[in-house]
Amino acid sequence: MFRILIVEDDAELRQLFQHVLTRNGYDASGVSDGRKALDALAADYYDMIISDIMMPVMDGYELVRSMRESGINIPVMMITAKDAFDDMRMGFLSGTDDYMVKPINVNEMVLRVGALLRRAQMLSERRQVIGGTTLECDSLTVIRSGKSTVLPQKEFMLLYKMASYPGKIFTRQQLMDEIWGYESETDSHTVDVHIGRLRDRFRDSTDFRIVTMRGVGYKVVKL
Repeated sequence: MFRILIVEDDAELRQLFQHVLTRNGYDASGVSDGRKALDALAADYYDMIISDIMMPVMDGYELVRSMRESGINIPVMMITAKDAFDDMRMGFLSGTDDYMVKPINVNEMVLRVGALLRRAQMLSERRQVIGGTTLECDSLTVIRSGKSTVLPQKEFMLLYKMASYPGKIFTRQQLMDEIWGYESETDSHTVDVHIGRLRDRFRDSTDFRIVTMRGVGYKVVKL
């Protein structure tokens, strides 16, 4: 079960987030400021942080900067009443991974949490093998028949995601959300372009092929 730490000085909102996340299968706990969050991280392991920005003692920006400087790289979603671009920019520059503006749609929050955790899990596993082909996450490298090919990041992550679940169908929107992110304004047909490039690169593969599910999306199948 994924463990999520909620950092929010509004007790009612903190309890609401805990309730919603617990109901959706997460182990959620909460603290009221950034300093208490750092103490909690020092005492225990969490898979993800959901943090407000404006808090007493230590705000969300300082919390995330402190985490990143300490080598804590778990995903962080910032939730705040601020919606100015400069505030959002500061959040991302401090090291946050996603950003939501109050009032929060809790159903959307749950979807974003799931996507962030899947991306983090995909990166932490670092390596995927399908047949005689190995995908190395750290170097964006595909190794087959003793030869290494470094792929552009988005192409690699697309292939890595689908190869991690052979036979599973992914819609274009799912791939867009997980590889490009919810905030991306890129057209979903960009996925088709990247899939086309992957097919060209691996048309001679004897380990897998990328199959189009017409009107739905794509999947990788083992050969």
